[in-house]
Amino acid sequence: MPTNVIMPQMGESIAEGTLTKWLKKPGDAVKRDEPLFEISTDKVDAEIPSPGAGTLLEILVPEGQTVPINTVVARLAEAGEQVSAPPAAPAAGERERENSSKGVQAAAPAAPSAPTATPTPAPSQKSSVSPSLSPSAPPQPGESQEELLKRRSSPVVRAIAEEKGVDISKISGTGISGRVTKQDIEAFLAGAPPAVAPTLAARPADAPVPARAPEPSPTALAFPSGSNITIEPMSAMRKKISQRMVESKQTSAHVTTVFEIDYSGIAKLRNRVKGRFEQQYGTKLSYLPFILQAAVAALKARPLVNASIVGDDIVHHREVNLGIAVALDWGLIVPVIRRADDLSLVGLARAANDLAARARAKKLVPDEVAGGTFTVTNHGSFGSLFATPVINQPQVAIMGVGAIEKRAKVVEMPDGSDSLAIKTMGYIALTFDHRIIDGAEGDAFVNVVKSTLEKGSWGELESLG
Repeated sequence: MPTNVIMPQMGESIAEGTLTKWLKKPGDAVKRDEPLFEISTDKVDAEIPSPGAGTLLEILVPEGQTVPINTVVARLAEAGEQVSAPPAAPAAGERERENSSKGVQAAAPAAPSAPTATPTPAPSQKSSVSPSLSPSAPPQPGESQEELLKRRSSPVVRAIAEEKGVDISKISGTGISGRVTKQDIEAFLAGAPPAVAPTLAARPADAPVPARAPEPSPTALAFPSGSNITIEPMSAMRKKISQRMVESKQTSAHVTTVFEIDYSGIAKLRNRVKGRFEQQYGTKLSYLPFILQAAVAALKARPLVNASIVGDDIVHHREVNLGIAVALDWGLIVPVIRRADDLSLVGLARAANDLAARARAKKLVPDEVAGGTFTVTNHGSFGSLFATPVINQPQVAIMGVGAIEKRAKVVEMPDGSDSLAIKTMGYIALTFDHRIIDGAEGDAFVNVVKSTLEKGSWGELESLG
């Protein structure tokens, strides 16, 4: 018997997922736990492994479609089993189309004295329907391809349409081959009239087709026809990032303060021990774990920065859960180091490197990108000196780390005279929510970070030197 492949629940709060890419095609051999398809949720992008070994029999959910958890998205044939579509599939398809046709009939008022077997379509109908097609009969070969595709939308979409009392044949689909999607129904409902319009079969010949004209997109308005442009739909992750960034700017009163940091002492220590560090602990030693440990020290000293706002209440978090912003080729993700205040510098280095590597390999699970209380973003890795990052809601602050580089710096000598020296310098910026964090509190926080980085003790590394 074929094995069902389902849309998994990637976290307790996840109710649906978007199937973004199939990594195999029907007929391909699949090993157990081999990546089979990719999904995108409002938390994370991930590769989903095959639940068994065999051959991919059929794909039931196309790329780009969003379906609820536990939806069967494909079927696997066992090793040696004949790779062909199950015999029941065509019959099931016919039943679905028949049920869809019956739903259309139920939603339409009866046409007086019109034979049910030969309804006359309205003159404005774009796609011709065979005169022998009855609203209560299964679709016949004369039915238009457009109508057939709409009726073959997913069971979830048809269920939503039935629940909302919407005639799915009235909606212009944006899915694969023009199929109607959940988003199409939601958009239709947002601007649809209160009552469902009668079907084409029962509409008087002189009545206009109640089709809602699609609203022009901003792109269409900004770039007239003939412009040399390419239009690319946003990915599910990009849509979510866009939504959250706008929500954050509308929610928090953003203020940014910038401090200059002298990393010279850390640079000397790191250059001396990084080879032994990687050999002994199996992970690379960058500047980031030093910065994370300094952030933990500052969050302990200024706990208001480790809080959240819920309504008119301030929620104080007893743990430090550090979010680390990771840039991906397809977006941005913030995995979280749990209980970072319990970790040593070695532990922070291992955790940060592991999360970043698994984020780029799409191996994270949603629980690893939730529950952060403070975020660090290392935009300096791309050469940026400093930035004003957007707060990751519902947190109240985010720390941006600028590029670390050697600069000429004026230093005061023991005798009080000034001299030029080559120092390893960088900027750290803290964006905070001015609703609960005042400027003095924000500056006090960064002062702890600065003091820790410039004067802190890193005893656990000294033995490696």
